[in-house]
Amino acid sequence: MQKMNDKISVMISQEDVEKRIDQMAEEISSDYRGKALHLICILKGSVFFTCELAKRLTVPVTIDFMSVSSYGNGTTSGEIRLAKDLDESIEGRDVLIIEDIIDSGRTLSYLLENMRSRRPASLRLCTLLDKPERRITEVEVDYTGFEIPDEFVVGYGLDYAQEYRNLPYIGVISGK
Repeated sequence: MQKMNDKISVMISQEDVEKRIDQMAEEISSDYRGKALHLICILKGSVFFTCELAKRLTVPVTIDFMSVSSYGNGTTSGEIRLAKDLDESIEGRDVLIIEDIIDSGRTLSYLLENMRSRRPASLRLCTLLDKPERRITEVEVDYTGFEIPDEFVVGYGLDYAQEYRNLPYIGVISGK
């Protein structure tokens, strides 16, 4: 439930998010024409984006879920571990990792290395939002919805203390 003292300003409208997902789905469908695509949704934030993207893809799609956690002191990233691993093998499959936002790149760098060791036929990365200013570890992103400035954003799966994921747009909370 939205707190009354939180004011959220729209950074990217629902219409713009949906239009961009349509464009990304066209590009991905074209790139994977004639192939089956295995989507890996990174929980929890990517659920909304993964569902909307999957509905628009015109190639056969299967979906699996993974949760990755980073532990450290305060805002310092520390140990990265899999909190929930995949249910199915990705060996020999065309895999697309779906992320809600790429920030420092540390967690995704770990995740990509882990996925490559499982011998997929191909491995690509798709994100709704990218904050290149925050990058500490470089990761190659194959499909990007929007590059955004270094602001704390919510909506479309992104949360603040588990709230605001259900907003149909990307917003910034002010008054914090």
